[in-house]
Amino acid sequence: MKKLNLKNFFWSVLGALAIFSGISCTDLEPSYEDSVLVESTSGTFGGVNATTFLQSAYNDIGAMVEQTNTYALEEVSTDELVVLSRGADWGDNGIWRLLHTHNWDATHGYVLNTWNERNAAVFRCNQIIAPESNASASELAQAKLLRAFNMFYVMDLYGQVPFRGVNDGVDVDPVVFTRAEAFDFILNDINEAMADLPLGNPGDIYTVNQAFANFLLAKMYINKEVYTGSADASDYTKVVDAVDAITADGYVLDPDYFGIFIEENHGSNTEIVLALDRNTGNRVWNILHPNQGGWNGFATLGEVYDSFEASDIRLGEPNLNGIGTGMLIGQQYQPDGSMFFDRQGNPMVFTKDFPTGLIGNNEITGVRPMKYTRNDAGTPNPGTGLVLARYSDALLMKAEAIMKGGTSGDTAESIIDGLRTLRGATATGSYTMDDLLDERRRELYIEGWRRNDQIRFGTFNNTWDMKDNTEEFRVLYPIPASAIASNPNLTQNDGY
Repeated sequence: MKKLNLKNFFWSVLGALAIFSGISCTDLEPSYEDSVLVESTSGTFGGVNATTFLQSAYNDIGAMVEQTNTYALEEVSTDELVVLSRGADWGDNGIWRLLHTHNWDATHGYVLNTWNERNAAVFRCNQIIAPESNASASELAQAKLLRAFNMFYVMDLYGQVPFRGVNDGVDVDPVVFTRAEAFDFILNDINEAMADLPLGNPGDIYTVNQAFANFLLAKMYINKEVYTGSADASDYTKVVDAVDAITADGYVLDPDYFGIFIEENHGSNTEIVLALDRNTGNRVWNILHPNQGGWNGFATLGEVYDSFEASDIRLGEPNLNGIGTGMLIGQQYQPDGSMFFDRQGNPMVFTKDFPTGLIGNNEITGVRPMKYTRNDAGTPNPGTGLVLARYSDALLMKAEAIMKGGTSGDTAESIIDGLRTLRGATATGSYTMDDLLDERRRELYIEGWRRNDQIRFGTFNNTWDMKDNTEEFRVLYPIPASAIASNPNLTQNDGY
């Protein structure tokens, strides 16, 4: 047999992916920079170093720390986050505005980059999982759960999932799973991985474990109707069971809400199920004004700010002695207590309204949602540990599942009351689905789940400030144009 160069099966490491993200990865042909060449005289896959590639697989999900791509698709497209053009700043040829107004198409850069990144990550996990790589039981389990997590995003965002085996030649077009087929594949990966994963352990936040497997199971079953077209009470009971398993691992709510997001607390934190071992600066600098050291782009909508009670600690802490936390609004102060001024010398007073819409904004429009620094630090101090999965999210999924018919010894009202009481909000003892959706936004803002929530609750096609488009097909992103061109097994999603 002719010797086959298998470079075309292997992905570059994360840095190269970022540089060459414009290259379509739909047919799973990587760029070659910094890649590992594995070939054999027989022309078949020869395996990889499972330990090394597993670290690279963790680096792949680390890419979600960026403000672009996966995060942008999940947050900037919602009623929670907006990126404003301030003069020439943050115009970026409209790439952010198209997300907020729901006017993206199949050539949108973040639609393409996210597709490339998440599919590349799936294939890297395929290489670890292949028998030729001789992964240990623990490595195999972690790779399967990471593959499930990355495939979850492809399924969720695009509704179709291409899949290439490690021994498929470059002339073989990847098969394409439907959303329902991908759902079953992901469930199988999670269930197969479970027994050999590390036990859930609060404080061990950078490695996938059984608690995160149960968190992902809960996400799957709470969204099952969206992904497969149907769900019943037994599916929602599975959400309850998955969350109860996380509880049994020792996870509990943390009364120090903003303390959850401080690096030095992570070793003893009881809420974080999984975080990225990456710096959190992209959730700090993109929010703050240039005179505070930031980039002055991201803000939240006035309706988000207005949804908090004044007593709710999630609204934020006073910022009279430096950069605060929570919803930054009004006059901003330096660490010595003196006022911040904008670049024209005016008092830096953040406002919640956008008189000119998405473009033509001044330097101070928009409430700034801040989680990764505290007012007692005085100056912005992002650390390591961007939160992806939290116990409070799991508990709110459990409450939702109970409201939808899942069986539990607890009530949805007691779960929501308990959370709200801990956060300083009024416990009413009675909640609608709309109330629950609002509570998820108050608890989880800028953590990357808002689009997923809005689609499940049926509000993603509603109108909100500076967004009038109600086209129903926007619940899925388009398959990138270059992906369609390179894999005939893909079909464009309706509406595009």
